[in-house]
Amino acid sequence: MLRRIVVPLAAIAMLAGGATVAEAAPGQSDNLARTATATASYTSSWESVAAVNDGIDPATSNDTVNRRWGTWPNTGEQWVLLTWSAAQTLKAADVYFFDDNGGVRTPGSWRLQSWNGSSYVDVAGATGYPTAANQYNAVNFTAVSTTRLRLVLQSGAASVGVLELRAYATAIGQSSGNWNPPAGLVTPLNQVWQHVEQTYPNLYGFRNYGWDQVFANRGSINYCVRWDSSAPVSAALRDQIHASLARQFKKWMDVMAGHNGWPYQNVPLKVVGWAVRDRATLQWSDNSVDVYVNNIRENAPQCSEPCGRFFNVSGNYPNCPGGASHHYDMSLWLTAGMNGGAGGDWGQRVGSEYFVGAVNNDNIHILLHEIGHSFGLDDFYDWTPTGVGGFLMKAGSATSITEFDAWMLRDWWRHLKSRYGY
Repeated sequence: MLRRIVVPLAAIAMLAGGATVAEAAPGQSDNLARTATATASYTSSWESVAAVNDGIDPATSNDTVNRRWGTWPNTGEQWVLLTWSAAQTLKAADVYFFDDNGGVRTPGSWRLQSWNGSSYVDVAGATGYPTAANQYNAVNFTAVSTTRLRLVLQSGAASVGVLELRAYATAIGQSSGNWNPPAGLVTPLNQVWQHVEQTYPNLYGFRNYGWDQVFANRGSINYCVRWDSSAPVSAALRDQIHASLARQFKKWMDVMAGHNGWPYQNVPLKVVGWAVRDRATLQWSDNSVDVYVNNIRENAPQCSEPCGRFFNVSGNYPNCPGGASHHYDMSLWLTAGMNGGAGGDWGQRVGSEYFVGAVNNDNIHILLHEIGHSFGLDDFYDWTPTGVGGFLMKAGSATSITEFDAWMLRDWWRHLKSRYGY
């Protein structure tokens, strides 16, 4: 029997009170920060610098349950330092920022420094320093041997803080470089790929899979919602729909994190627009997303075609009203009265009532299935690979991403990764 999984994390354990040990990023097993001593430029009297490497995995940046390191009311340049008793070879780190949406916010910028015996110097070859809330922010860099790693933060809107800082001897996303599925899945995976190659002769020439879209955006994805319904949408429901879509998409991307050279620890999803027949259906007046009214295609509201990747596979959007930053890669097409779903390089289509009714569910299984199609995964209506039972892409036989689904997705990456230089 297959073990169903949502996110394959390495070395997970549970602490008293339900906190999760943050041993390492997915695919990593070498978090060296746990053996270091943490100190800081300043620590608020009610916070703790020991929080930064205590191994507790935050649920959000505004973690109100576990201890945190923060510098309120101090601003400007602040730092936290990891010190080891012996030199460590380091090639990567990731940091989860503390942000309470008040006096402590994500930093304006940050960088990593190593100790060379006489001074602190910026690490060489850093791949970038993202500052996102509610996730780990990863950076790979040129290997360095040092007894100290210093995280230097420049405050932005307020004071700064950190919930967890992890350091690694191997580059994030590159520690699992081999194709190593469970032995029992090798035969069915080979059968699936053979079937894919025989069924889709343009498999390797097609350039608008979800893979292509993520890489075109350098590790993110944009959506537009096609609201094919007369039911009203409040601002609160809009935000729930956005969050739910992002959660479902993340489940597939977490399958890839740390696997076989996959370069992205996180793939953020942003909804940039909504399409409706009647503007009054949308019960909000803010401009957080673009709104397209009565632009009808396939007898349904359509987001601006000049902004859609499906209509501009080159990835250029010279006629998009808001510019390239307002482009959308896929659509979430929510259709009143629809049963079942459909999915492809254009996005996913499911019933609007179904989606809204399941908006807070952990797994919206029809949508998950259709997202799988957007990344190339096939249907299994008329056959089942040898030795496997229920799995998400065999419609109706599973309601979450199974181990076999995960390895089918990874197999696509194995066969397409060379087109992206990996």
